[in-house]
Amino acid sequence: MSLWMLIKIVAGLVVLGVVIFTGMLVRHVRQEPMAGVFGELVPVNFEAKPLVALPEADSELPEIDPGAKVFEKAREMIAIGDLQGARDKLRTVVSIYPRSKAAGEARRIVGEMNLDELMSAGRMGNKEVYEVKRGDSYLGIARKFRTTLDMIMHLNGLMDLKSLQPGNELIVMPLEFSIRIEPGKKVLSLWDDGRFVREYPILAVVEAPSGDMKTTIEGKSGVLGERRIPPAAGEYRGATKVLSIERVPAVITAMPEKGAANEDELAQGLYLAPADAEELALLLRVGNEVEFRSSTR
Repeated sequence: MSLWMLIKIVAGLVVLGVVIFTGMLVRHVRQEPMAGVFGELVPVNFEAKPLVALPEADSELPEIDPGAKVFEKAREMIAIGDLQGARDKLRTVVSIYPRSKAAGEARRIVGEMNLDELMSAGRMGNKEVYEVKRGDSYLGIARKFRTTLDMIMHLNGLMDLKSLQPGNELIVMPLEFSIRIEPGKKVLSLWDDGRFVREYPILAVVEAPSGDMKTTIEGKSGVLGERRIPPAAGEYRGATKVLSIERVPAVITAMPEKGAANEDELAQGLYLAPADAEELALLLRVGNEVEFRSSTR
């Protein structure tokens, strides 16, 4: 072998060694630190880091309440006079976000808006004008339109049931509401075909059903002293209203004006504020559905 060939072989091995050493050094620095000579020559503290650092959870950040956002939008609509839009937003809070911190206030506001519309003769909604025919009576008209004498009197501004004449016009409104009673929460709510109307606080519950059940309103009357007054009697307007419930030995009525020292002094029933009991009696008729719900639902 010639000297020149030997020199080329040695030079090639040197180049190969340098390439291998360089590759291992790059791996040592960029990917995985190695011990031995590389660790001594180039000390590396390699720690892989993510491309994007994710923020740590902060337990002090406020919890998002979508119901509160919808409620604020409803308040803005009320401020600019868009009452129908506001009522739709409030109903969304009540129906979709019942656990929102704003749900209680939403129920109160939308309840007042609903009642203003229901009680006003100027807002027809589901009301209609009926022209009296020969042979009609107030009771007959009430049965025909599934309403009550009290509601007919209220909508038409009547102080008493004056005689009817053919051609007279009466505003009538069918009463197809239902009530939901939650004794554990002391809440009674009024509903119209699955839509929330208004909520009433129950001041006292005396031996009401504790489980779930559905029934109906069985009777409606007034009480003056010890006397029961039927709705057709003139004295009914000033009497304390009483709604009796089918299959349940309890009534819905007003808390006595002087209250009670304790619930043992009250008869079996559900007691509301006098104004609430009066309003509820005006909106309900015999046959309306009553649903009792346990507090676990």
